[in-house]
Amino acid sequence: MRRLSNSAATSHPDLLVGIGTADDAGVYRLNDDVALVQTVDYFTPIVDDARDWGRIAAANALSDVYAMGATPLTALSIVGWPRDSLSFDLLGDVLEGGADVLTEAGCTLLGGHSIDDKEPKYGLAITGLVSPDRIITNAAGRPGDRLILTKPLGTGIITTAIKRQLASEEMIRGAVEAMTTLNAGAGAAMRRIGVAAATDVTGFGLLGHLGEMARASGVSAVIEFSRLPVFEGVLELAAADVIPAGSQRNLQAVARFTRFGDRNVSEQILLADAQTSGGLLIAVDAPLTAALLQALEEEGVTGHDIGELTERSFEDGPGSVVRVQ
Repeated sequence: MRRLSNSAATSHPDLLVGIGTADDAGVYRLNDDVALVQTVDYFTPIVDDARDWGRIAAANALSDVYAMGATPLTALSIVGWPRDSLSFDLLGDVLEGGADVLTEAGCTLLGGHSIDDKEPKYGLAITGLVSPDRIITNAAGRPGDRLILTKPLGTGIITTAIKRQLASEEMIRGAVEAMTTLNAGAGAAMRRIGVAAATDVTGFGLLGHLGEMARASGVSAVIEFSRLPVFEGVLELAAADVIPAGSQRNLQAVARFTRFGDRNVSEQILLADAQTSGGLLIAVDAPLTAALLQALEEEGVTGHDIGELTERSFEDGPGSVVRVQ
């Protein structure tokens, strides 16, 4: 996408959020009162149950819209399917799972497109609506903001454990429940309190998405490791080398701007773990932290205060953005 940053196709007077800040979705103003929010996401199976895969994929795609402070409106499905090796009944389970979550979100499925593919893939393109003056972006963080995370970390490690048949049924149930839970409640709480900056934690992991927020906002960040919500057993799996390739690549990328202190390799992997349908990472003005946590609780969401944004710091070198303590 960087090669397109100077293209005429990526700029317009009504483009309010484009590719320049690596935000969760694009935002295009229709008029003074309404803007379109658009995003797309799809992936290969990460759990064994086809319906659960569909539910997770739908919740994951919708998350980008909630992270922008928007309301989802319509969806288009994207499917790659190996028609000669997997039954269409199985695909029906995937699609029905996705439709169940869209129904829960009040989002209308308009149709979609499928191709014959050697590897199954499923996801959705989502369109939402937001008022132009109520957009929540990853570029509006300010020094002193507290960082609130709304879901536990470790789904990438757990889904790898599922593939290797190393995950317990209890661990699988907990991860699937989290990944199929919509971020709608967290989005509603943000809007109620008047939060300006947020992102969702997905494929680039906590540090990857926090790094994008810090760079876009011109700030640095401090993470307090002991405050992080983590699925039980995940650190032990990481120590046993149950690690997704994506998380390993993430760690290499975030190491360029992160100071890990005395965190061991398993803890570093957790911080970089590639999440699917993770929680929202919300930057809230410090005096409003308690009000946001209360609003999240009222929406049935547990918020965790995991750190803060700080003035841009170069004390650890020009590439330093995030410090873990």
